Amino acid sequence: MVFSSLTFLFYFFPAFFLAYYLVPARFKNAVILCGSILFYSWGAPRFIFVILGTTIADFYIVRTMSAATRKKIRQLLLALSLSINLGLLFYFKYSNFFADNLSVLLEGLGIGRLSWPQLVLPIGISFYTFETLTYVVDVYRGVHKPLRSFFDYQLYIILFPKLIAGPIIRFGDFADQVYNHTLNDNVDNRLRGIYRFLIGLGKKVIIANALGVTTNVVFTLSPAELTTTAAWFGALNYTFQIYFDFSGYSDMAIGLGLMMGFRFPENFNNPYAALSITDFWRRWHITLGAWMRNYLYIPLGGNRAGKPWRTYLNLFIVFLASGLWHGAAWGFIIWGCYHGLFLVLERLFLADVLKRAGKLVVLYTFPVVLISWVFFRTEHLDTAGNFLYTMFVWKPDVSMWHPTRENVIILAIAALTSFSGLTSAGTWLCNKVFGSDYSPALHVLMFLGTLVLFVVCVGKISASSFDPFIYFRF
Repeated sequence: MVFSSLTFLFYFFPAFFLAYYLVPARFKNAVILCGSILFYSWGAPRFIFVILGTTIADFYIVRTMSAATRKKIRQLLLALSLSINLGLLFYFKYSNFFADNLSVLLEGLGIGRLSWPQLVLPIGISFYTFETLTYVVDVYRGVHKPLRSFFDYQLYIILFPKLIAGPIIRFGDFADQVYNHTLNDNVDNRLRGIYRFLIGLGKKVIIANALGVTTNVVFTLSPAELTTTAAWFGALNYTFQIYFDFSGYSDMAIGLGLMMGFRFPENFNNPYAALSITDFWRRWHITLGAWMRNYLYIPLGGNRAGKPWRTYLNLFIVFLASGLWHGAAWGFIIWGCYHGLFLVLERLFLADVLKRAGKLVVLYTFPVVLISWVFFRTEHLDTAGNFLYTMFVWKPDVSMWHPTRENVIILAIAALTSFSGLTSAGTWLCNKVFGSDYSPALHVLMFLGTLVLFVVCVGKISASSFDPFIYFRF
């Protein structure tokens, strides 16, 4: 079940919130927990037991660790929890990748292929694994005490708005909300939550889905059919599709959380208006960047590693890990290393050059990011190489494929919206729409505007079965 499905919009959503708002405050967490288990079980019934099993183990391991007085016992229990969670992530997400590459090596040596079953990836495993890791690490560091009961911990991990594709929420930032979120459950937050949800739905259904149709067509063209024009259209469509798909999901998740009184961190901030790759990563998938900084980059030594080369190596390791986190394929690894390389170059000398260019530096940032998405979308190095070669070595339009008028219009809307952060008017409008305070007049305007958006989205969903969520598979 996805947020942009008719099943969610007309059955799960109203049923869940009707039950949530009707029950007394002391039963609201129970409603959330039951609803979250049902939500996940709907799409992945076999894997609900993986989450339940790991959360049971984690809760009792961490509670024992918190109560232990000997440092070695605490360290052993920390290692045990990390091993369980990272072990499951590796088994489900990466074992196929390593087995396939080992098979290629063995075949090259004349030994023969390795026999390994093809595993199905549990939905959202990367996201909830990172949250289980923040729980054990934050408790170990003394950032926050462990939650009082297993059901409280289960709610933190399986809370349905952010379960499948984030935002990734650090335990220390969220722990108190498990108990006091109902204090923020008021009419104003419910309305703001609905607006945010419907804006995200519009970004997903009206823009991302439309761009995704063209993306799928172009990236499945054969090398003989792929032309330079088609390649650029495909890369541009995917660049904006992945942004509106993922930021739309994040908006919907934040809105749903707000309707229950939860405050989720922002996950995007006009990333394509970034003025460097460093700035891009302050704006894109913000919660993943914060996780990597706090739980990998700083423990490695961060900026205080001593010698500059160690800092650059730490950056490179973080982005290699970020690429692997997204998926077990060479395209993701190259994507991560590519971003890491530009971050190091900016630390070395590029940052000083970019400062002199002002807002025109987006003409550097955006193409660099666009090229990276080709590796991300194709996943395979030979396919990515052919695609990029066609983009930069002119190949005339001899194929039957040409962009539709609708695609060109949607692409233009996506570009104008994405780069609006470069202007003061765009920043002002964004702050108004996503701001925390609404005047009565703005409430009326937002209500009517998002109501129209909802009607258009329902029409689009009803007319098409194409509704992918890119980050669900991560």
